[in-house]
This record gives sequence, C-alpha cells and structure tokens, in this order.
Amino acid sequence: MRSTHVVVIGSGFGGLAAAKQLAKSNIETTLISANGTHLFQPLLYQVATGVTAGERIAPPIADVLRRRRTVDVVTGYVTEVDAERKVVTYATADGIEQIAYTYLIVAAGAAQAYFGHDEWADRTFALKTLEDAENLRTRMRAAFDAPAESPARTVVVVGAGATGVEVAGQVAELARRFHDDAEIRIHLVEGADDVLPFYGGTLSGYTLAALEKAGVTVHTGTFVTAIEDGVVTVKDKAGAEREIAAGTVVWSAGVKATPLAGVIAEATGCETDRNGRLLINRDLTVGGRADVFALGDMTSLNGLPGQSPVAMQQGRHAADVIRGTKGPGTHFRYLDKGSMAMIDTPHAVIQPPLGLPGLTGIVAWAGWLAVHLYYLAGMGNRVAVLRDWLRAFVGSARPGFATAAPPDGAQTVTVGAPEAGEELPGGLGVAGTPDGPRQVPVA
Repeated sequence: MRSTHVVVIGSGFGGLAAAKQLAKSNIETTLISANGTHLFQPLLYQVATGVTAGERIAPPIADVLRRRRTVDVVTGYVTEVDAERKVVTYATADGIEQIAYTYLIVAAGAAQAYFGHDEWADRTFALKTLEDAENLRTRMRAAFDAPAESPARTVVVVGAGATGVEVAGQVAELARRFHDDAEIRIHLVEGADDVLPFYGGTLSGYTLAALEKAGVTVHTGTFVTAIEDGVVTVKDKAGAEREIAAGTVVWSAGVKATPLAGVIAEATGCETDRNGRLLINRDLTVGGRADVFALGDMTSLNGLPGQSPVAMQQGRHAADVIRGTKGPGTHFRYLDKGSMAMIDTPHAVIQPPLGLPGLTGIVAWAGWLAVHLYYLAGMGNRVAVLRDWLRAFVGSARPGFATAAPPDGAQTVTVGAPEAGEELPGGLGVAGTPDGPRQVPVA
C-alpha cells in the first residue's frame, strides 16, 4: 500500500487551493479527483447556452497542478475512509486502491436536493457537472428547432438565486441575439418574495426589472408542487395553483451533501445537519480528529455560504495548519470580498463587502466578466473564453454550439413534454448547483 503525507479528496475550488498551498512548503500530497478535471462551475450556464465550450472550463486537474512537483493526481472515487488506520480506499479504472496518509482534507462538494421529491431529478436538468451543462445545451438546441407554439419552446427555471437568474437571462439572450428574436417562453419560479433574495432591496429590484424587460415571466412567492407529464404545477402563497406546460425544466434550488459526507461522518463520529452536511469544528477539523479536515459546501460552519470563495479560503487554512504556518486548532475566519450575479448583456449586479453600495448595469457586468476570467484556470483557456465572449456578447455567435455534437449512442430519457418522436439526452445527474449569491471567487 502506498502512502503520502496529505491526501486531498476533491478537485474543485477548495481541493485545488489546498493542494497549491501545500506545494508551497513542498509537502508530499496526493489529490484524488472523481473525474480528473477542475470544473469552473460559475460558467456552466454559459456552456449550456452555447456561449463557450465545455473543455474551456474543465481542464485536467493534473495539467493545472503540473508545476507543483510534490502534488500527485489520481483519478478515482473514494469508497471508504478508515480514520483509525489513516487509510483511504478508492476505486479507479484499474481496480480498488488504498493509500495511507498523515493528514486528510476532504473537499468533495455537494449534490442537488429536491425537497423530498427525488423523482424530479429525472424530469429536470441540473447544472452541477459538465455533463449536466452539455445535456441542457443539447436540449436548448432542440427547443429552438421546435415549432414556436410547441411546449418545447417553454422553459421553467426553478430557483431565482444566481444560477437560476443567470440561466433565465441567458436563455432569453440566446433567443434574442442568436435566434433573431425567436419566440421562447421563460418562467422563473422562486419561493421567496424577491429574485436574488439574499440581496433584497435595490439589487433584487434591478434584477427583476432586467429579467422582465428581457421577456422572463417571474413568479416570486411561488413554490413547485408537482412536475409530471410535461407539466409543472406551482402554487403561490395565497394557495392559487397554476399549471405550466414546459419542455424544459431547470432545477437550481436546494443542496444536500454527497454520500461521501456520510462516509466521513461514520469514520470520524462527526455530526451532520438535516441535509447531511458535516458539522465541522471551527478549525475545520472533523469530529474528534485533529488530522482530518473538511471544507466547502459539504460542510456547515457558522452559516457560511457553500460557495467557491469560502472553499478556497478554507482550503488554504487547512493547508496552513498542516504545513505549520498556523497553529493547530486555529479558528477559520472568512474574509467576505463581495458577491455578484450576471443577468444578461450588459446587466449584472455586484454586492461589495463592508456595506458599500451595490453596483448594477454595465459596470457590474464588466466586473463580473473580469473577475471570472481572472480566476479561470489556464492562460490558454482565458484567451479562448475571452474570444468566445467577444463573439457572443459583442457579436451574436454562439461558439459553444459550433463545437458541440450529441454523443453517439446517447441514452434517452423523458424530460418535460417531448413532441412525438422527440428524444432527449440522457445521463442527467442529480447534482445541482447550490443556489445562492455568486460569490466573487477572490480569496
């Protein structure tokens, strides 16, 4: 059995930040990635709407870390953790492997929650993985090929957090700019009384006005009660129900822990919340173990949002404790550097830190683009995405559609209300993006 000083599970923002920080002290580290890529989740909706191509936002994690000579990357799925023996068991294409560690950092993300209706996972599109985005992209292309009066031209987006707002706004822009004002009916459903409810006030009001101007029908104070047979049933707070015939339903509401959180909880004795997230200690350790850290949106700590800036800062904090630049037991302190959400071109909102006034319009839109371009992994990817943005947002092209093709032999499932003989892409994952403010990925 091989061994290493630190095992990092997960190749998202938190896992990558931890591995980079450990490499500064030349600490032997093995990062285990379930899919072998570093996915830049904030741009998944742009893949789904053809703005850019999937490979631009999901480079191989081994390439991202290639200059960190003390970090080894393996592709595998963790199945067991023995905290007493300090051994991680994981499955690879070659079989079951084990690795011993001195310290363990777990940053494996979260999954979509459907509020007790897990069957809705097969009737909706999520936006958590690259496959999710590519499936939705294929569905969007089919929708615009359908007759204007068809239910296939109706899109329901559930959840008006950052993900839901960005999807709704970009689908409207797709119809307006790429399909020459083609008819598309977009319904955005939110249980709270505002879109982007974590902002409220001026920023939420601006977002609502921009969405409505783009042609999006917004239903606030409204909940989904059923999704079946191509019909979404919603109910408002007054108890009035409405049925919406829709060919595409995008789910961006609710989050729960992945099964790995349960594995860690059982191995360490850590308690979990009602969504299965680990109730970690203030120093990011798990249960009574000083050698196991957990971070990101698979955890719960002081109400911190499950967003990339939190995970990045937590990853560096755990690494600093391990490499000795912070003392054992040092409490994690999150530095809020603001949050942002895109609506469409050229509309966005930014909530700066320290109670500073919010930004809207083209200034916020340009700021959103600049921040996300800066934190995208790889100079080549940044150049390619910038070029795609110029073509999509200044021009009217959709570069992501040009490079996309339905996979050969793709499995098909029924989503929404397909027309006779219509098939939709399969492989829809149940994982979805935690729906909250698009935190500025600055750490």
